[in-house]
Amino acid sequence: MSLKIRLTRGGAKKRPYYRIVVADARAPRDGRFIEKVGVYDPMKAKDDPARIVLEADKIQSWLAKGAQPTDRVLRFLDAAGLAKRPARNNPQKAEPGEKAKERAAKRAEKAAAPAEDAAA
Repeated sequence: MSLKIRLTRGGAKKRPYYRIVVADARAPRDGRFIEKVGVYDPMKAKDDPARIVLEADKIQSWLAKGAQPTDRVLRFLDAAGLAKRPARNNPQKAEPGEKAKERAAKRAEKAAAPAEDAAA
């Protein structure tokens, strides 16, 4: 049985509230879970201590049993010092696409043409 530590959504429309739970990976997002280990309220201010509440001892025991946190939960655990999140590096993500490269080349040609005429 593959266990995940993940978020389940609650709250009203446009007013999200998430519980951090341990669940079987095959269970639906808002469905059956094994244990609730924290809460996340994105509507609160970023510096509010009640925005993310984690039960550290429960989380540590589930991590020891092999539960895998999702990316978002791993961010929370890293900020709390419960788990280490490896740094990601994708230098190609910031690179412009093919069309943008073509437009930049055309702009450079147009800018270079008047400069050549003025030099001649």
